[in-house]
Amino acid sequence: MTGFAAGACVPIMLVLAELACGGSRSALGAPPVAQTQQSAPYLLPAPAGEPVAGGYGVAARGRGDYATYCAPCHGFRGDGDGPLARMLVPRPARHSDAAFMNALSDEYLFRLLKEGGPALGKSPLMGAWGKNISEQQIRDLVAFLRSLAEPGDQKNFHGKKAKARSS
Repeated sequence: MTGFAAGACVPIMLVLAELACGGSRSALGAPPVAQTQQSAPYLLPAPAGEPVAGGYGVAARGRGDYATYCAPCHGFRGDGDGPLARMLVPRPARHSDAAFMNALSDEYLFRLLKEGGPALGKSPLMGAWGKNISEQQIRDLVAFLRSLAEPGDQKNFHGKKAKARSS
């Protein structure tokens, strides 16, 4: 592909990525909104049996689907800073925020990914992925989400995740 042809594809790819994130055309061009502290949604009771991420979701398998379906809005490290984030109101959640993510049950995350934001009283821009990917892929995504904000993780001065040291 020539430089001109590749450059012409960028706007189209951004619109497609926005729509893949569950966005609408009306969100394009919206002014950026200052990131505010996230509020934890109501928590659903944990399902009987093993938790989704701890039982049968595999984070390594969820990484690819996260890059495809989530990173355009939430960013590759889950910081809520994907290429489309500045166009979205409200801003995407920060999956790297351990305090926020640890307040969410695996079942809640599973339902949010499968049914979309409106089904759980969240943003209508958060798409429902249950028709695009399998339930196992959603479990793997939940496991990968958990790996982005493990308890005790901190950001180092380079902005990269660093494990907290135990004394």
